[in-house]
Amino acid sequence: MAEPAVLEAFCAFFNKLDNTCTEKLYEVYTENIIFSDPLHHIEGRDALALYFSTMYENVEQCHFTYHTRQLQGQQAFVTWSMTFIHPRLAGGQPVNVEGCSALTFAADGRVERHRDYFDAGAMLYEHLPLMGSAIRWLKKRLA
Repeated sequence: MAEPAVLEAFCAFFNKLDNTCTEKLYEVYTENIIFSDPLHHIEGRDALALYFSTMYENVEQCHFTYHTRQLQGQQAFVTWSMTFIHPRLAGGQPVNVEGCSALTFAADGRVERHRDYFDAGAMLYEHLPLMGSAIRWLKKRLA
């Protein structure tokens, strides 16, 4: 059974993550981590480190606010709001994205499965110069 402290350590880690902190992934993730989100499916800690370092390469700022945290046995569920600044998205203005993470902890307290759920359009597509206008228009028409 995972302890609440491992879930808190996971949340704290993500608020320190940037393109220089990926070498500390071994503290949070098992070597055979399986990570997926709406845009990627990654297997293995080395591949995850490459993904995070590439993703955070141009991010100027990123912060998570955590809301609901549930932990039962080895399974956890965390809802969050992420605010980030990327110079090529939203004209360099902050972008806010709501999401949640489903986690499975190994016996040693590290994460062995991590699945993120979020609206990829709200995170990325809506903030691209040409595509963003079309997506925002389409969302208004569908509402």
